[in-house]
Amino acid sequence: MEIGLVVRAGVVIPEGELAWRFSRSGGPGGQSVNTTDSRVELSFDVAGTSALSDVLKARALERLQSRLVDGVVTIAASEYKSQWRNREAARERLVALMREAIAPPPRKRRPTKPSKASVRRRLDDKKRRGQTKRLRGRPDD
Repeated sequence: MEIGLVVRAGVVIPEGELAWRFSRSGGPGGQSVNTTDSRVELSFDVAGTSALSDVLKARALERLQSRLVDGVVTIAASEYKSQWRNREAARERLVALMREAIAPPPRKRRPTKPSKASVRRRLDDKKRRGQTKRLRGRPDD
């Protein structure tokens, strides 16, 4: 019994909110290329889902806005000859996409200053390097 897609702990996309479409894959195939619908399209309505809280939904809508069409994200998979394997690939891609979309934002970087010792070392190295280059010149007559 399939309960749905587990995105992370506490976030499960119900199977009923996933829409599947099947079609023929393009490219070379063999004898069964014109008869099997092995290409898979998996659609998920991010804007209308009940699986995400309001905060997670807003975060996902903002991060996925370039991929959404009317609030729906669609994943296509056609790399395998088997429809079942393409279904699994599409499910895995949707989970990875949603996991990334609802991840908390990274912490802000706190700017730091270099230590006095590191500043001193850097200046000493610069002086030593300049001295080396000065000694490479021609001797004065």
